[in-house]
Amino acid sequence: MSQKDGLKRQLRRVREVTDQLIADFTTLEQWVYQVHSNCNHALWFVGHMATTDNFLLSMVAPERTGLPDGFQAKFGVGSQPSSNPADYPPPEEVVAVMRDRRQALLGVLDELSEEDLARATPPGTPDFLPDFGSVFEMAVWHEGLHAGQLTVVRRALGFPPVMGS
Repeated sequence: MSQKDGLKRQLRRVREVTDQLIADFTTLEQWVYQVHSNCNHALWFVGHMATTDNFLLSMVAPERTGLPDGFQAKFGVGSQPSSNPADYPPPEEVVAVMRDRRQALLGVLDELSEEDLARATPPGTPDFLPDFGSVFEMAVWHEGLHAGQLTVVRRALGFPPVMGS
């Protein structure tokens, strides 16, 4: 399997898991439930995945970036989750943006060649993302890291495990 095919498979699979994890959230209270005031909640997680994919797009296809007003402040790096649902757009809107940004990221990956994945990222990119391939790899491990946080929220709300049940 090529690196590109492997990345596409992983990006799709991690998002399938995310979709399974968020499927049980139905009320605003559930979406913004925090196990501790300093912990992330499901709505922040979804918005953060959108802002992350958008950030990653800025390195490989800056012309494809775009977020609704206020998303970066609410969900970007350094933002602090709020347990007040009024501080956020409706969950359906945030989920739609998350899905849109992943589709954009996958669309860019489809257009790249295997050789393009070895292309250096632009100046100013964090050192841990030296080439285009590493940008797509980060999308996978970063989402997995935050998905682990979401599993704790799910268990605290009494939802069953998604995997292994």
